Amino acid sequence: MSSKAIAIVTGASSGLGKEFTRLLAHEPGLEEIWAVARHRETLKHLEREFGSSIRPFAADLSRQEERLKLSAVLQNEQPHLRYLVNCAGYAKFCSYEDLSLQDSLDILSLNIDGVVAMGLIGLPYMRRGDHLINIASQAAFQPLPYQNLYSCTKAFVRHYSRALNQELKERGIVVTAVCPGWMDTALYQRADIGADKGTRHFPAMASPAKVAEKALRDAWRGRDQSVYSLYVKSAHIAAKLLPQKMMMALWLRQQGL
Repeated sequence: MSSKAIAIVTGASSGLGKEFTRLLAHEPGLEEIWAVARHRETLKHLEREFGSSIRPFAADLSRQEERLKLSAVLQNEQPHLRYLVNCAGYAKFCSYEDLSLQDSLDILSLNIDGVVAMGLIGLPYMRRGDHLINIASQAAFQPLPYQNLYSCTKAFVRHYSRALNQELKERGIVVTAVCPGWMDTALYQRADIGADKGTRHFPAMASPAKVAEKALRDAWRGRDQSVYSLYVKSAHIAAKLLPQKMMMALWLRQQGL
């Protein structure tokens, strides 16, 4: 008897995660989309919007005990995990001194520990031709003062994903790091805490739907990195060519800092 084919999308209730959920809800052969987010009420909207294939899981993936609950469901049901899309993320745009110790650790726990843990939890249920998609960021290309924790977590996700892709080639599993620029999502409202110094300008804002569509195309093509828009591609090239001190100076000028 074959295992049911599923996808898991974290951060599924809004923004980029919701767009991946929308796209995968129409993916042929997928029987369930396990939509993971913190709030059960917002997940119920996904069921109404995208249909009965949506299976909601209310979980805070910054907490290990919550990740282990999801792992236990996988162990019990033994599905075929065709797609694992790690979209859950957390940011604060401010100086280091504006963040509490707990806030700082929560950013690291969700953006790094959550991504690694979900990958390790999910990989035993993946086969040749399956896809692990991790959301990094344009912020991964350089150090960014006044959102330094967020940018360094995304640098980790980018390097981790691309290296893991090499390690999984023998198994035929593709790992793709998605590196979008600014997107029109609620992350920015939550990240802006009104600090005296913080990110204020968001040039070339993109649609999360377009980013998700390109990310899936790049994953299907076997690419280990997906970069959407000419603006972000230009920033990627600049980060390769210019010294990091110069890139940080340009960033501070852009943000009026």
